[in-house]
Amino acid sequence: MSIIDYSLRFNNYPIVEARKKLKEIHNLQQNNFDSYVDKQKKKIVKYHLDNTPFYRELVNNKDWNWNSLPVLEKKELQVSLQERLSKDYTLKNVFKNKTSGSTGNPFSFAKDKFSHALTWAIITNRFNWHNLYGKKQARFYGFPKDKLSKNKELLKDVFSNRYRFNVFDVSDKALENWIEKFKTKNFVYLNGYTTVILVFAKYLIFKNIVLKDICNTLKACVVTSEMLFENDKEILKKAFGVPIINEYGASELDLIAFEDSNNNWILNTETLFVEVLDDNNNILEDGKIGNLVITSLYNKANPFIRYKIGDKGAIKRINKTQFILEKLQGRSEDLVKLPSGKIAPGLTFYYITKSIMEDSGEVKEIKVIQTHLDTFKIEYVSIRELERTQKEKIEKALLDYLEPNLKIEFFKLDELERSKSGKLKQFTSLIKNN
Repeated sequence: MSIIDYSLRFNNYPIVEARKKLKEIHNLQQNNFDSYVDKQKKKIVKYHLDNTPFYRELVNNKDWNWNSLPVLEKKELQVSLQERLSKDYTLKNVFKNKTSGSTGNPFSFAKDKFSHALTWAIITNRFNWHNLYGKKQARFYGFPKDKLSKNKELLKDVFSNRYRFNVFDVSDKALENWIEKFKTKNFVYLNGYTTVILVFAKYLIFKNIVLKDICNTLKACVVTSEMLFENDKEILKKAFGVPIINEYGASELDLIAFEDSNNNWILNTETLFVEVLDDNNNILEDGKIGNLVITSLYNKANPFIRYKIGDKGAIKRINKTQFILEKLQGRSEDLVKLPSGKIAPGLTFYYITKSIMEDSGEVKEIKVIQTHLDTFKIEYVSIRELERTQKEKIEKALLDYLEPNLKIEFFKLDELERSKSGKLKQFTSLIKNN
């Protein structure tokens, strides 16, 4: 058993039982798989109708069928987490976290401990497709700035056999330090934000370095959180000299899709049910791009049933148990350029907004616009205007994550400007040549 497994068990996450359940699902006869999914869909809906007043009020229909169930958007879930919990759970016996939403829609969420353990079982399974699980990871994710939370993340890194790079600084000096680290550590794979890893790759190409040549233990690169375009994938291959693996997930749900060795983006059909709907919530046929609507089949703590994640995509069935994610129109972020010359990824604002998030559900949407090198405009939709103490907390987080002497302006709006597809991009830079 791995150190990660021991850690999960120590914290009362039933990882052994979760892996046993996943094995049972994988052992289902192909002809029985659809009936398993249908049964689990009905089971999770019945559970929340019986035990979760918040969801029962949303459905308001005793004679429901699947297509009559409401399609939930993030704005409908932006109420206090306590209000959304089923009656069998409290804030003390669940896994809980916050997502700022990289598309600008923040809220807190919870998973019951078995559901969270199933997430880890899926992660283990997918990374083992490439023989990566538990191997030495070069981790390109952010981390909280407050000391306690940061130390917790660093402790997790120790248990998980990974080294975390500071993604809040992608200046040339920082990138040189990254190169030196790859010369001294036996990393097996890179894992992290697409934007950050792409900046690193372009710098390597500029320096005429192939990462595999200076770190011969390297086997793969796994990118996540933002869109990976095909031309960018070729840049990563050239810079790293290893296969590039595309991951797509959502912290409030699960790992949604993972690329196999045949470059197929395999959907997680074991713990999720994925639909593609048009703007009127009608089901689209295979291959048609529409709104990705996802159901968590096992989460009893929070109802994520027919949940509109905010991305568009197309799926296609390839056999009785597997679908592939054919197309994804998801998130991509600009880079933040600062007066000192420091460069940071747009996803930095995920950590800034997360660090000041409250569970009240008052702040519905947030958008950050960089208007000048030293000036940021924060637009937000909220029940009431932010108090001075709240603004000061955001200002402190922004200065801590980026650098001092920046100007921050706040604007409360009734609604925020969106793209033609309806998505809200959390960070936009108006700086030329970004």
